[in-house]
Amino acid sequence: MVTISDTISRVRNVLKAVKADAFLTDRMIYSVILKYGKLFVQRQDNQNKIMRFQTLFEVLPCVDLIEVDKVEACCSGIKSKCIIKRTKEKLPTPMEGAYGPLFRDITSIDGSFMMYKTYPGTYLAMTNSTNFKYNKTLYYWYMDGYLYFPNIEWDAIRVEAIWDDDIQYLKCGEEEDKCKIMQEMNTHIPDYLFAEIEQQVMKDFMIMLQIPADNSPDNQNAIRS
Repeated sequence: MVTISDTISRVRNVLKAVKADAFLTDRMIYSVILKYGKLFVQRQDNQNKIMRFQTLFEVLPCVDLIEVDKVEACCSGIKSKCIIKRTKEKLPTPMEGAYGPLFRDITSIDGSFMMYKTYPGTYLAMTNSTNFKYNKTLYYWYMDGYLYFPNIEWDAIRVEAIWDDDIQYLKCGEEEDKCKIMQEMNTHIPDYLFAEIEQQVMKDFMIMLQIPADNSPDNQNAIRS
């Protein structure tokens, strides 16, 4: 997988930009890379291609759960006894795909039980069906940064996703996965998309670099303001 530093360097090399160009910061370059990277990842998800790239996904191996009431979980209409658990803390932000957050697997800690995506209203409708008592499927829904789970008694779950946020801080202390500086982190964008992404990024920056000076008092290029 390509690191953030690698992606920025590739763009700088093509632009032949130098550090003296203060307005063309690493942060600016990477923000444009991310803009197109997310757009193309969503397109790939729409074509059902993203889930097969396991290396793009990172695992939170043990996410603590707490019990919450049905009102918070938006399932107050459930008539039967229903225990609902929620992730104790908000999750790091998952990348958005064509059909919602890019969760690959949400399972029990040992991976032996798989959870399946639903929505509060859908789950409520299922519980009102006459055959629901025979339904042994385990469900989850994602809402306001939390995962919710009806009718499980576990204390923690395993989550595999493509994350917008860095999750290294959740792994710090593990000997095999020490904290990294941002530039050493992975981009979570498939390598085969980079040629197309770079083309779009280059177009954006070439336009920016060609903007003439404005009439502002400091006589600076508009992009430098």
